[in-house]
Amino acid sequence: PPGVDNGTRLRVSKEGDSGLRGGPPGDLYVYLFVEEDAEFHRDGINILSELKISYLQAILGCRLEVDTVDGGVELKIPPGTQPGTVLTLEDRGVPKLGNAVSRGDHLITILIDIPVRVSAEERELLEKLAKLKGDRTGKGGIEDFLGGLFR
Repeated sequence: PPGVDNGTRLRVSKEGDSGLRGGPPGDLYVYLFVEEDAEFHRDGINILSELKISYLQAILGCRLEVDTVDGGVELKIPPGTQPGTVLTLEDRGVPKLGNAVSRGDHLITILIDIPVRVSAEERELLEKLAKLKGDRTGKGGIEDFLGGLFR
């Protein structure tokens, strides 16, 4: 049934062994083991997952197709999303056992991908933006260290 979890025990009436001296059959008990999923994790009736987005998508906001246990849905990433932000898809979790109308939520933790390398053009644009914002930048490494000695 929808909503079962690891270790759930189901009873199937009169499907067990035959009773003594021709008596009615007993009940069969089945224990369920739910296989782990690489993409989705379960917390009670809630589903947890992670979504990696670019730093530009985090700053500007966007709409992305994300997978849920029921298939793909559109998720709105608001502008200014910070790393570790948790966005909720309501009623996209696991059905509550015994009440298929009530469902948990799908909670998506946002991870932000910061590139290790950028092209010369991207770097130039980012430096212009940093200057506009008044942020201090440098090339880093030995080049920045040596340049700092002779200023």
